[in-house]
Amino acid sequence: MRSISATTLFLRRLKPLRQGARAASSFTQSQGYRNRPLTYLLVGLLLGGASASTLKLSSVSGPNTAPRWGESTKPSSLRSKYADKKTMLKAVDELRRELGEEAVSTDPDDLEFHGYSEISTSNTDERPFAVVRPRSTEQVSAIAKICTKYKVPMVPFGAKSSMEGNYSSPFSGICIDMCEMDKIVEFHPQDMDIVVQAGVNWTVLNEEIKDTGLFLPPDPGPTALIGGMVATNCSGTNAMRYGAMKDYVVNLTVVLADGTIIKTRHRPRKTSAGYNLNSLFTGSEGTLGIITQATLKLAVIPTNLSAAAAAFGSVHQAVAAASTMIRSGLPLAALELMDDQQMRSINKSGGTSGRMWEENPTLFLKFAGTENSMKDSVKAAQAICRTHSARTFDSVYGEKEIDSLWSARRRALFAAIAEQPKGAMVWGTDVAVPISRMADLIEESRAKATGLDLWNSVLGHVGDGNFHQAMFYLPNDAIGKNKVADCVDTMVKRAIEMEGTVSGEHGIGIGKKDCLLKELGPSTIGVMKALKDALDPHWLLNPGKVFDE
Repeated sequence: MRSISATTLFLRRLKPLRQGARAASSFTQSQGYRNRPLTYLLVGLLLGGASASTLKLSSVSGPNTAPRWGESTKPSSLRSKYADKKTMLKAVDELRRELGEEAVSTDPDDLEFHGYSEISTSNTDERPFAVVRPRSTEQVSAIAKICTKYKVPMVPFGAKSSMEGNYSSPFSGICIDMCEMDKIVEFHPQDMDIVVQAGVNWTVLNEEIKDTGLFLPPDPGPTALIGGMVATNCSGTNAMRYGAMKDYVVNLTVVLADGTIIKTRHRPRKTSAGYNLNSLFTGSEGTLGIITQATLKLAVIPTNLSAAAAAFGSVHQAVAAASTMIRSGLPLAALELMDDQQMRSINKSGGTSGRMWEENPTLFLKFAGTENSMKDSVKAAQAICRTHSARTFDSVYGEKEIDSLWSARRRALFAAIAEQPKGAMVWGTDVAVPISRMADLIEESRAKATGLDLWNSVLGHVGDGNFHQAMFYLPNDAIGKNKVADCVDTMVKRAIEMEGTVSGEHGIGIGKKDCLLKELGPSTIGVMKALKDALDPHWLLNPGKVFDE
């Protein structure tokens, strides 16, 4: 087997991360970390799903001892379908002849990096047999044809920022790393759309086009790549006003399991021509096809913004105020909730811009519109918050002031990580429920975790009923791990009982397959499997994800 140099391996791993890190520099600068490239890189690493230890050039001994929640059961009926190692080696040799030596890696550290994540709640013991880095749709098609010929599993790989093991390789096979497909193909500012390859980083994209007054609104972690964003239907803090990734897909170029290349539709913003294949592949997590290119709608960057923060005595009060604001029709651009533990973490990490916060559940709001309408909206929001017993309400105007106030929301992840005990790991998961039930579920989830003596915090996208709960546990503490698993299982069960969903924006991956079955039932999952059978009859595309055969 061929190995690549340590320097080449390091640079390849760094590429998607450094893209997000460059774009994350505006955040770090606003926090007083100007002109510190290493800090920019760490921002990309933390939000993008890679830790410093995964970038070591030497072998890593730790990952195999880490907990693997939701690990694939690796059903023998499916495993027996796939190529053995000898056959996979034949496929790799053919891939090298087809794509060139530099496009294919079997370096052990490269395989480890592409098969395991320290921030994911779901990992497997298996690693990919090889990592392939295509540069075009045609090369992805060639990969698919060879893998189909030898019955080798194919696992698409983006920025390694998923939380549910979406890019793990439970059946080994070929990992298809899309980081080299990072070109902006066409830009149509008059039509407000852009054509990009799957490996384009969204923050780099927005930086490239900002002078035109346009942007791509979905805002996951800054290292995320377009292909993964479409494949998981990502969203973020802008989702309340702008929607999720599905709302920005005009068309997709997709490589099917047998290497067939399809384009889902043409470029107009509306069509009633045939089935909506955009929706079929968006959110499919690479199980139906490999997304290689996308035409995306863009939005106009708002010229007038304001922001506010309001602290409450309880989560119920905060969510009730949020619901009232939504029902009143206020032009909110974002509406986020941080619980008292999150605010305490912010203060422990030094506050923001010299400010220490009330350690109570806090709403963070953004408004967009004309200057007069924004002022009216802020006044209306303040009045609503007061009727729901808000303890404080602070509003600001101007880019610098907004960035300073909103920095508490942006620093939530860093502040939580700073509190992580030595040797502990974090479990982060999400659910979404109707907004009217959100406060109940948050309080129940917090109470259960606190009652089990688990550090936990909640971050909520209150505008659309989606929230995340994070808990710490020690890898070698079986009792502690079981407590966390019990909390997550209970939260998911209650979300389903409240007519909610087991995943608002993280996807299913490996970790939530059983949860998806509980939410939708065997008949609905059966329809999904029928689609999978039709498009991928050998189950070669990202097997072991979303559901088992």
